[in-house]
Amino acid sequence: MNRTIGILGGGQLGRMLTFAAKRLGYRVVTLDPAADCPCGQVADAQIVAAYDDEAALDELAKQSDVLTYEFENIPLDSVTSLEEAGYSLAPNGHVLRITQDRVLEKQFVNGCGIATAPFAPVTSFAELEAALLTVGLPAVLKTCRGGYDGKGQWRIASIRDAREAFVAAQGAPLILEGFVPFDKEISVVAARDALGTVVTFPVTENIHEAGILAMSIAPARVSDAVAAAARALAVRIAEGLEIIGAFAVECFVLGDEVLVNEIAPRVHNSGHYSIEACTISQYEMHIRAISGLPLVQPRLLAPAVMVNILGSGTGDQLDGVFPLLSDPDIALHLYGKPHAALRRKMGHFTVVAPTLEAALEKAEHGRSYLRWVTL
Repeated sequence: MNRTIGILGGGQLGRMLTFAAKRLGYRVVTLDPAADCPCGQVADAQIVAAYDDEAALDELAKQSDVLTYEFENIPLDSVTSLEEAGYSLAPNGHVLRITQDRVLEKQFVNGCGIATAPFAPVTSFAELEAALLTVGLPAVLKTCRGGYDGKGQWRIASIRDAREAFVAAQGAPLILEGFVPFDKEISVVAARDALGTVVTFPVTENIHEAGILAMSIAPARVSDAVAAAARALAVRIAEGLEIIGAFAVECFVLGDEVLVNEIAPRVHNSGHYSIEACTISQYEMHIRAISGLPLVQPRLLAPAVMVNILGSGTGDQLDGVFPLLSDPDIALHLYGKPHAALRRKMGHFTVVAPTLEAALEKAEHGRSYLRWVTL
C-alpha cells in the first residue's frame, strides 16, 4: 500500500483529496507556488515552488509513493519530465496532453464515436473566416488551452464579433465551436483503475452563472435513457484514454441527444455533492484508483444540491453562516482562502434532503443567507 501521495496543485480540490487520503491513512505532500494554499493548510507538507521548478518537482517525487494533480493547467512539460525521470503520475502525461488542448480533446472524443458540437481549429483570421462558414453562426471562439470558468471564450454572432475576439485572443491558438442550444448541462464523474475497472457517479445537472458553476443537482432532472447514455459515454472515454483516477465529462443535453463538451482529468466541482450524498466520495474514489485500492460502484443516498460560494469583491468575511448551519440538512465547506475576490471560488455548501424539491428549496434559502462583508 502506498504511504505518501504527492499532489501537484494546492487548491480546494487538493484540499478535499487530502481529507480523503488522510482518512485512509496516507500522508500528503503538495506543491503549489502560493504559500498557505488551501491544500497546504491540511497536507502534511507543502513545497512552495513554481510548477516548472525542476528541483522542486524532483523533491515532490522523491517524497511521494504516487503522484497526481488536482487541476489540468499545470505545465505538460513538468509532467513529462517527471515521467522521463522514471516517476509515474495518475492520470499520466498522455491524458493531460489530450485534455489540455480543446482541439485534441474533441478529436479524441469524436474518434471514440461520441458526438460533440461542430468545431474547427483556428490559427489565423483567414482560418476563422473559413471556420465560420463550416461551423456556422452563432458560435463560440475559445482558446485551445488554459481557459476555464468562462475565461478565454467569446460568443460570436457576426464577423465583427469574430474580428474583435480574434484580436482579444492575442495570437493564442483557438477553436471555433458551434453554439449548442442545449436543454440542460450535465456532467458525469467517473473513475478507472489500473486493472481497467470503471465506476460512474450519478449524473448531475449543472446551472452556470456568467460561465461559472453556481449549482449542481443530483440526480440530474433528465430521463433514465439520457442518464444511462451519459454514463456510458464516460465509460467509453475512460477506456479510450486508459485513464487512472477520477475524472469528469461535461455534456450538453438536446432532447434525447447527449453531446460531450469537455473532459476534466481530475476530481470536479460538480462532484462535491458526493462527500455527503454518496456511499463514497469522488475524492476517496480518486485516492483508491491511483493507490491500487478497490473501486466500488457509488450509490446516491438521497437527493442533493451543491451550491458554490463565490467571492463578491466586497469583503472577505462570510456573513450568514449561523442561519445556514442551523439547517441540519446543510453541510458547509470553506476553502481557507483569505481574499474573496470577485467570482473566486471560496467554498460550497451541500443540501441533502428526502426529495429533490426540498433540497432545491433549502439551497435557495441557503444562498439568500450568505453575503461577503468587511469587518
